[in-house]
Amino acid sequence: MLRTLLATAALGWSLALPAAALDLNQMTDEERAIFREEVRAYLMDNPEVIMEAVAVLEAREAAAQAQADLSLVSDNAADIFDDGFSWVGGNPDGDITLVEFLDYRCGFCKRAHGEVAKLLENDGNIRLIVKEFPILGEQSLLASRFAVATKQIAGDEAYKGVNDALMAMNGDVTMRTLRRMASTFGLDADAIEARMDNDAVTDEIRRTRALAQRLQITGTPTFVLEDELLRGFLPYDEMQALIDEKRG
Repeated sequence: MLRTLLATAALGWSLALPAAALDLNQMTDEERAIFREEVRAYLMDNPEVIMEAVAVLEAREAAAQAQADLSLVSDNAADIFDDGFSWVGGNPDGDITLVEFLDYRCGFCKRAHGEVAKLLENDGNIRLIVKEFPILGEQSLLASRFAVATKQIAGDEAYKGVNDALMAMNGDVTMRTLRRMASTFGLDADAIEARMDNDAVTDEIRRTRALAQRLQITGTPTFVLEDELLRGFLPYDEMQALIDEKRG
């Protein structure tokens, strides 16, 4: 990394030289050694140049990533916002749509859950879409299968309760704990367990994983806010500010 930063700064410094002086291929070994020493001396005397170059480089990379994300969201809009199976909460007719890719074993997802709930409570005009994206092992997959099976068997309200409970859960996810959870909500644990390995459940999770791959999502939580990808945890205040910005 340091070598890259030095090279970047050196390149910026060398741009100030006359064009003829930049033909490194025409330099002798001695001239090239002198040039390198001059660059080193300049950077030692002006170390702030390195940070200035890094700041410019990071800004350009961020802008390029943001533009690439816009294209990814646009190209996959139908599967993101209207896949026909993901749970929709908040205000279904809201003027802002927030999509969350989550994993029930993800600590940052658990933190984000409360922030999103606060957002929906304080702003009644947000449509929330939840994408089941289990990537942290077998317990994550078991929890997602249980949640999706609950939605398919018992409907959206039951899914909401189970989603909240799984996010609040700190212990291991086992079939025993999931059956107990189902009973707590008055659900048919036998029917849900039988459904968990059904092709319909598998297909939902498979399709969401394929979508995440196309969107280059590798971690949770990841959000899609209208046309923008937000990778990682964001506190309530930052999310609300971004939403206010979207509204103009």
